[in-house]
This record gives sequence, structure tokens and C-alpha cells, in this order.
Amino acid sequence: MTKPPAKRPPKGPAGTRSLSVSLRTARGRTTASQRWLARQLNDPYVVAAKAEGWRSRAAFKLIELDEKFHLLRPGMRVLDLGAAPGGWTQVAVRRGVAHVVGLDLLPVDPVQGAVLLQGDFNDPDMPARLEALLGGKVDLVLSDMAPNTTGHAATDHLRIIALAELALDFATRILAPGGAFVAKVFQGGTEKEMLKPMKRLFASVRHAKPPASRKESSELYVVATGFRGAE
Repeated sequence: MTKPPAKRPPKGPAGTRSLSVSLRTARGRTTASQRWLARQLNDPYVVAAKAEGWRSRAAFKLIELDEKFHLLRPGMRVLDLGAAPGGWTQVAVRRGVAHVVGLDLLPVDPVQGAVLLQGDFNDPDMPARLEALLGGKVDLVLSDMAPNTTGHAATDHLRIIALAELALDFATRILAPGGAFVAKVFQGGTEKEMLKPMKRLFASVRHAKPPASRKESSELYVVATGFRGAE
């Protein structure tokens, strides 16, 4: 009797395969900590990020969004909001973007080819500072920002939508005509309300969940292109 073929582990980015790794010891770790560490050890995107020199697995989310929506092009001016630890900034630089600025409340280690600022995008003088650094209006505003989660899904949803709306308002003040905006949101219902003003501001507005976004996660990305100008 022929044996059925063994099941292969699922593929990760660039054809990498996820091998099951067990924790050697759970001593001193909480159950939540054990689950997180086991997930990290068995995540093909984490493995690939380390192998390819990305600062976080989140880099693959932008790579996959770019492959689908063609967001990054040579000669562009790009702003990365909530840049820490720098993965999305790295992607923009490696994809040949001319000018990249990363902004975060936390300090970010330097990324060759980019300017990293520590500060708050809500500061009144920030749009003028960024335009001076970038030499003009921005072609693409990226936001992978998320507030600290509470564990209460409805609360976390409302908090990230509020943050994304602040990022959108900021983007309308700094984007060049024809520019694009990408922001993280959580599923929960009110993310649809955010689309209404965006559809007036942009020629195309879509939701996307890149493969690198974990299946169990409620995160989505809103991708708006063809900025028409502030209302």
C-alpha cells in the first residue's frame, strides 16, 4: 500500500518554508509570552525578515501592498508616519524612492538613504518642516501606526480609526495632487465610515489585507490613490 505524501509546511515570503519549532523551556514565562514566542519562532515572515535584513516582518506588508497597487516609484517623495522600527522606511529606500522621511514619537536607528525624525505629526509646524526636508509636497504618505491595544476589540477599533483619521487629515495638508495615502485600520464597522470623505478626496479608495498580515488579525489597510486636493 502506497503511503500518502507527507504534508509540506506552508510557504512564506520568497518561497521560504515554515518549520515547526518548539520552545525548549517555558520556565519563567507567562502563557501569553509562550504563545507569542512560539508564534515568532514559527512565523516564516519573521525568519525571512531576519535573513533579508528587514527590521520587522511588517516590511513584507508594504512590499505586498506595493506589488498590488504600485505605490512606490523612483523619484517620489515619501513620508512614513509611525516609522519605528524602520521596516517600511527600508522598503521605500530599497525600492528606489528619491526622498524618504520617517517620523515617529520614538527614536529610530538610522536608515541609509532616509531621514529619520523624532516628533509628533500633530505639531503645528510639522507640515512646513517636512516640506522643507523633502523639497516640496509629498507623493505618498504611509501610516502603519497603531495605538497600544487594550484587548477590548471595540475600543481598539475606535482608537485606531481615530488615529487613521488624524493621519488622513495630516496627509491632505502635505500631499501633492495625484498623491497616495496608505493607513492601517482594524475591522469593526466604522472603518467604512472613514471611506466616505476619502472618496471625495481621492480618485480610488480600496481596502486590502496583504498576505503578511496574520489571518487571525483584524487589521486591514486602506489604500487611497489619485489625491484631488484638500476640500
